[in-house]
Amino acid sequence: MLFQSIEFLIFLPIVFLLYWFVFRKLKLQNALVLVASYVFYGWWDWRFLILIAITSGFSYWSGLLIKSNEDKPQAQKWICAGNIILNLLILFAFKYLNFFSESLVALFALFGIHLDWVTLKIILPVGISFYTFQALSYTIDVYRKKIEPTRDAVAFFAFISFFPQLVAGPIERATNLLPQFLNPRKFDYATAVDGCRQMLWGFFKKVVVADNCAVYVNYVFENYQSECGSTLLLAAILFTFQIYGDFSGYSDIAIGCAKLFGVRLMRNFNVPYFSRDIAEFWRRWHISLTTWFRDYIYIPLGGSRVPKAKVVCNTFIIFLVSGFWHGADWTFVVWGAYHALLFLPLILLGKNRKNTNIVAEGRLLPSFRELFQMLLTFFLVVIGWIIFRAESIGQAWKYVCGMMQFGTLKAGYRFFLPNRLLCWPTNLFIIIMLVVEWVSRNKQHGLGMLNGKSKIINWAFYIIISMLIFWYYQDNNAFIYFQF
Repeated sequence: MLFQSIEFLIFLPIVFLLYWFVFRKLKLQNALVLVASYVFYGWWDWRFLILIAITSGFSYWSGLLIKSNEDKPQAQKWICAGNIILNLLILFAFKYLNFFSESLVALFALFGIHLDWVTLKIILPVGISFYTFQALSYTIDVYRKKIEPTRDAVAFFAFISFFPQLVAGPIERATNLLPQFLNPRKFDYATAVDGCRQMLWGFFKKVVVADNCAVYVNYVFENYQSECGSTLLLAAILFTFQIYGDFSGYSDIAIGCAKLFGVRLMRNFNVPYFSRDIAEFWRRWHISLTTWFRDYIYIPLGGSRVPKAKVVCNTFIIFLVSGFWHGADWTFVVWGAYHALLFLPLILLGKNRKNTNIVAEGRLLPSFRELFQMLLTFFLVVIGWIIFRAESIGQAWKYVCGMMQFGTLKAGYRFFLPNRLLCWPTNLFIIIMLVVEWVSRNKQHGLGMLNGKSKIINWAFYIIISMLIFWYYQDNNAFIYFQF
């Protein structure tokens, strides 16, 4: 079920009313959330429910088994490892088996050895990487004694499958989200209003910004060989805003939706395109994933408190795993390696924690130095997104080479969007998004700037944004990160 679908617009109010006005007791609310989440997830294909139930069930029981073997550290280690391996095997079979099979065949073909392909003709379950990592964090945290395992199966299954963040995050930690399903929740009007406001901003970024960018981006990437450099550059920049509007828009909708049910989810994006270096970018982009890799892989490997050679190795491991997490394709691996190369100088020179404050804090505009740093970082990120978006390494290379052959900028604006205006309104919407998020860069979301403003100003924003969403609405545009 898509957030921007008619079905969801019917589904959400029904669940909300039942949650607060019919199922008022905690256990009943959790049961409702669980049923609603399975309906939401099974809307695509009911067979997906089998996998999430298996993941949830084994993670639940592993937590109890680890607790019951407190006097047997070795047994606890094997239980934890067993659940991790099981969940990763499921993820591997559905997401990576075909990739490795095809890569192995291609490798042997280089030596004149021809192998039969061993592939599975299966559909990649939506959001499998997200809920798998959420389940893994629970088992690991129980093993590390950071959280007590719960015996409340309904609450645990609801924690894994909570529908607002089920298919594209944020990837929540059990230490934050699970206790919220174990303790009574109360309706807070101000929080609910802020949730609706955040959802509205998320829909604007997805429907008005990302989906409009997608029309232009898809055309250019499909015909990149016949386009001039300025057109390719414009499309790359638009994809940079498309993926941000799409994914951060989803996160805003998910976080805002959770607030309607009295649940607080972690922030997943913090104005990443205002970053002054790559390290700051990764502290602000897909925060739930980057912190997951930091806490469960990077730090256990020794982090930065090891010899420089090991730091380099650890950094590459994290970025390569991050790239591979995004998809079973060499483009994602190269994308991860590219960011590792950009990140290494900062971490080796001890400057990776240099920009931790809000850019231009206390000022309306950035300094020339800050502006240059942001533009340079943005350009480096754009190059990375070309690799990410390309269908092959060869296409990415040809695209970047073609982009360096600049033609007239007018060529970049000659395409008409089907049943829409020219491309320039999309650029206007991007500017609006950037201005709003710049003003609200110290807030939790774009429309946080409306807190304390008059009702007339607030409603003017709501009406204008709602009209734009209605005008550009299409119910068949899935979120980019659903494929991950």
